[in-house]
Amino acid sequence: MRVLEKAGLVGFGLVVGVAASLHFAAFADKESLATPLPIEELRAFSEVFGRIKSDYVEPVTDKKLIDEAINGMLSGLDPHSAYLDMEAFKELQVGTQGKFGGLGIEVGMEDGLVKVISPIEDTPAFHAGSKSGDLIIKLDDTLVKGLTLNEAVKRMRGKPGTKIVLTIIRKDEPKPLTISLVRAVIKVQSVKSKLVDPGYGFIRITQFQEQTGENLATALETLIKQNKEPLKGLVLDLRNDPGGLLNGAVSVSAAFLAQDALVVYTEGRTDDAKMRLTASPENYLRGNVKNDYLKSLPDSVKSVPLVVLVNGGSASASEIVAGALQDHKRAVIMGTQTFGKGSVQSILPLGNNTAIKLTTARYYTPGGRSIQAKGIVPDILVEDPATAGQDNTFRMREADLDKHLLNGQSPEEKPADTSKDKDKGKDAPAAPTTNGNTAKPVPTEFGSKNDYQLNQALNLLKGMQILQGK
Repeated sequence: MRVLEKAGLVGFGLVVGVAASLHFAAFADKESLATPLPIEELRAFSEVFGRIKSDYVEPVTDKKLIDEAINGMLSGLDPHSAYLDMEAFKELQVGTQGKFGGLGIEVGMEDGLVKVISPIEDTPAFHAGSKSGDLIIKLDDTLVKGLTLNEAVKRMRGKPGTKIVLTIIRKDEPKPLTISLVRAVIKVQSVKSKLVDPGYGFIRITQFQEQTGENLATALETLIKQNKEPLKGLVLDLRNDPGGLLNGAVSVSAAFLAQDALVVYTEGRTDDAKMRLTASPENYLRGNVKNDYLKSLPDSVKSVPLVVLVNGGSASASEIVAGALQDHKRAVIMGTQTFGKGSVQSILPLGNNTAIKLTTARYYTPGGRSIQAKGIVPDILVEDPATAGQDNTFRMREADLDKHLLNGQSPEEKPADTSKDKDKGKDAPAAPTTNGNTAKPVPTEFGSKNDYQLNQALNLLKGMQILQGK
């Protein structure tokens, strides 16, 4: 079978309305396939298959039984391995162009329920108030319990303009909530930028897509022209960015790192699962090295003082960028500990236009740190006041997902708990209170004048500027 192009996505879970292109590969005659088949276990499988066919209360097709068996094998491994039927495989192959239909939420599975990982900015789910950690228990009148993740996602997808009602459980609410959503064709603006102060730029990446690197280069050129001179400092905002295409993460890192600097490497059992990706055109342009959009950037971009903002919603590609810039001491990482999605999912095509999404490797930062189930710990801990007063034990990360892949390095196999840091709260004000009772925090609008973490990043950059001047 022909080996398909290595696209490499580090996206997390499934996105409702977003199907992500991952690392494509094909089955080959590998040593592992030559091991003897487990005869006794296969005999048991055959007996169960036969009993269901003959004795189940209703007739069941062979296809359904085999599909469910495959689903069970993969879902039992980790939260990210899955079987892709024809529809899911087709959507996955075309879903990273920044335009898709759906609700705009990234979801996973937990205890048989659909769990919201992160609502994507400027989407129906985001505007309706969906929150990370919400557990979806009903889709319209259909109970989620008993559905596979793919089945639940299919029910949430639909024609733009059609409505769906989600019934959710939220940790702070005494009873289930209902959220009414209207499906839409969603266009995600991957890169947003502006001058927040004279000489200081702000670039936010909401998701790593096909054109993210090129859009970043355009944003940097625009900021420099608007400022009419080299920037004094830059804030790169990766908060609540769930990830995306691997080449997008490499291109963003390459914009700020020296030529050929190591960005990320992977380790797995097969040769295909072992990669070393550097800040070089062949690693982010997919062969089209003649049109290197980073080549025209001024040299000042490689040295401009840089602060990267992250939080618990920063996953996958976001963590690769933050880890690379942190290990090369190119940027100060500020915010809170990231999600910890550090595993590689490869798309292995099967016959009749189906495939499996299989976890095949772990991601490592240039300094050799495994991102999986730990994430990136910021250099400077700065809480968002909107969440600083909340119970950190309810914050969901990769390590909280059932059957998550272990870190592979940490003896305790647990994520670093920055929420228990003795200095916690020194950089962030307490959550607002009213008459002695904690008030519900107002969500932060990233990039606004009231963005506390952004303001702290600017204060740091201005302090660095003063020190450089001295």
